[in-house]
Parts: sequence; structure tokens; C-alpha cells
Amino acid sequence: MQKVRGTQDFLPQQSALYRRIDDIAYELAQRYGYGQIQTPLMETSEVFHRTLGETSDVVSKETYTFQDRGGDSVTLRPEGTAGIARAFISEGLQQNLPLKLYYSGAMFRYERPQKGRFRQFHQIGVECLGIPSASADVEVIMLGYQFLEALNLNSRSKLQINTLGDSESRNAYRQKVVDYFSKYTSELSADSQTRLQKNPLRIFDSKDANDQKLAQGAPKLDDSLNNVSREFFDKVQEGLTKLAVPHERNSHLVRGLDYYSHTVFEIVTTELGAQGTLLAGGRYDGLMEIMGGPATAGVGWAAGIERLMELCAASIQIPSKKKVAVLPFDSNCEIASLQVAQLLRKHGHQVEIIYSPSQLGKKMKKADSLGCSEAYILGEDEIKSQEVTFKNLSSGDQKKIPWSQL
Repeated sequence: MQKVRGTQDFLPQQSALYRRIDDIAYELAQRYGYGQIQTPLMETSEVFHRTLGETSDVVSKETYTFQDRGGDSVTLRPEGTAGIARAFISEGLQQNLPLKLYYSGAMFRYERPQKGRFRQFHQIGVECLGIPSASADVEVIMLGYQFLEALNLNSRSKLQINTLGDSESRNAYRQKVVDYFSKYTSELSADSQTRLQKNPLRIFDSKDANDQKLAQGAPKLDDSLNNVSREFFDKVQEGLTKLAVPHERNSHLVRGLDYYSHTVFEIVTTELGAQGTLLAGGRYDGLMEIMGGPATAGVGWAAGIERLMELCAASIQIPSKKKVAVLPFDSNCEIASLQVAQLLRKHGHQVEIIYSPSQLGKKMKKADSLGCSEAYILGEDEIKSQEVTFKNLSSGDQKKIPWSQL
């Protein structure tokens, strides 16, 4: 039996690293006022198909979509924002604005597995709803920057930002893009020919080499930005500068989903090959309206946990409790060893019971190899007197301790 292609097992050491990264992100998000939300792993397909855009690679190629036994179309979530937007509407959270939410969990996309990319992968992310000000963008980006700083990754990555402008600016730009790429229709990839008809800005997100080459000569969005969009982006850049967050402009950064507007950003590294994006997001003020809800400002980001794990596996410290060992002298002492272990566990100790090998000296060596600092030895004499022989495995000191004093 083999695992499904594009999935992976997190063994205990990897799981400990995963939990540590998640804990760091959640603890930091709490400082910014974020509470945790957990949405279902699957949603009705419309949640993603309507919000992500039918021409996006995610919807057209990558979603795990199927009919359940009742005939309903269901999709495993490929990202977190759309499900949170659905929950915002269906749970009636409009009265709670502004709303700051943190999430963590598995996502699913049918992609070609490669380094840093899986079909079942995991993300952590934040969503800030109900604050239309550019200051919210700055604070959300600052949270992401500080999170990577806590993982010692800021020196190994860089923040790139761009603006997509408001709807008026994008509509003006859209026509210029159509006019430009229409001259090269026959040279575009099949996907981009479809995008040209339905969502031409998506061409800039193409992975096709020739599409990318043609995109270099396309009109610049900056030339179509209205004053509102320019002022908004200026405030974002000013805020990042005043908060001493290093950043650079990437005018080709568009992000891959339909709901973004104004600010978009990515924190990227060169250490993971083609899959170098560690954390990415942006503003999505029109998302709730696309889903049939009230107009609601929103901005957020998501980060891939697997990529973070690969980069910081050697540098991140995983806190651990002191581990102790209980050593039954022989099989007749094993039940009593369970009693002693439970007493120690109730007081917060991490306890290993060493059942084998049979010789006490070898049990000591095994306890030491497991990282135990202390041993509690139980023979028939100790059981009769309701005591244990306590031994410090570092110094070799030992003494008798009554069970009542454990």
C-alpha cells in the first residue's frame, strides 16, 4: 500500500515542527487581535467557482470537484479565503465588523507534484474584514513580515508589492490589455487565448514562457491608475517605510485569483527553486458582493506550511518538556509502574515506561538514549514499601522516594 501521489505523512518529528510553526503564527496573530476560525474541508462548488473565477488555473484545472451521493457538486477547498467569506455571509457575521480571523489546515489542488508543491498541502492565513483603509493593508503585511521574522526567514526572503487598482482603473487597463494581446492571439498559449476573451489580466499569471515574453511588452497598469488608486498605494508604501519593512515594487505581480483589488503582495525566496513563494495575499474588497453578500472590505494572506518547514527545519527551536523514565524491574512490576507513571503525568511530566530489554542496566541506557533525565525504578521491594528508587541519569545520584511525595 502506497500513499496517494502528491500527499505525505507527517511523522512525529515533522508534526512537532508543523505544530511549532502554527503555534508561532497563532500566538502572533492573537497579539494583532485575530481569533481562530475553522471552516469545512469541503464546500459547495459554487463557493470556489464563483469567487476564484472560472478562468483561473485553480478552478479550470486544479480543484478536486465531485458529486456526492445526493447529486450535489462538492469541492475540496483549494484555498482558505472563499470559505471564510461564505461563513461570514451564512453565519451572519456582518454585525461583528471589523472582524479579524486566523485559520490553519489542509488544502487540495490537483497539480503536478514537485519540490514544495503537493496535492494535499497545508496553509496558515489571516483575513481582516471591514476596514477599507490602507492602514489595514500595512498592518496585515506587517503581521506576515513579523511572522517570518520569528521563523528567522526574513534575511532569506524579500517582500514584493504591487497594486491592481480599483475596478475603474482595472476596467480602463483591461481594454488596453485586450488591444495589445489581440495582435498576438495566434502566438498565445491555448489557455491565454481563452483568458483573452474572459479575463485578459490573467495572461500575466501564465506560466507559459512565450506568454511571459509577450507580457513584457504589454501596457503598464500604472498608466491606467486613477487618483484614488494611486493615493491608496502611496499610503501602503508610506506605511511600510515608516514601519521599517523592506519592500520592493514588482509591477508584474498580479496574483492568481479573481477577487483581488488594490494591494497585492508576496514574500519570496530563491532557496526553493520555482516554488519560491512563502507568503502571499492582498486586498479583496469585491469578494463578498461576488458571493451575494454585503459590500465588505477585506485584506489577508496565506502561507504554505510545507515550504516554511523545509526552510526553517534546522533553525527553529521546538520546546520540549522534561522527559523521565519509569523502569519496572521485571514483568511482575509493570502494573505498579503504570500507577507511578500516572502519578507523574498528573503533575505534568512526560513519562516513558521502559518495558524492555529485561536487564535493568540496559533499561537505563535506553532511557538515556530516549532523552530521559531521571529514572524511577520499581522492584518488588519498592512496591511493598510504596516507594520508588529515584536516579538522576546525569549525575548518577539516587535515593528512595515515597509514592505520596512524587
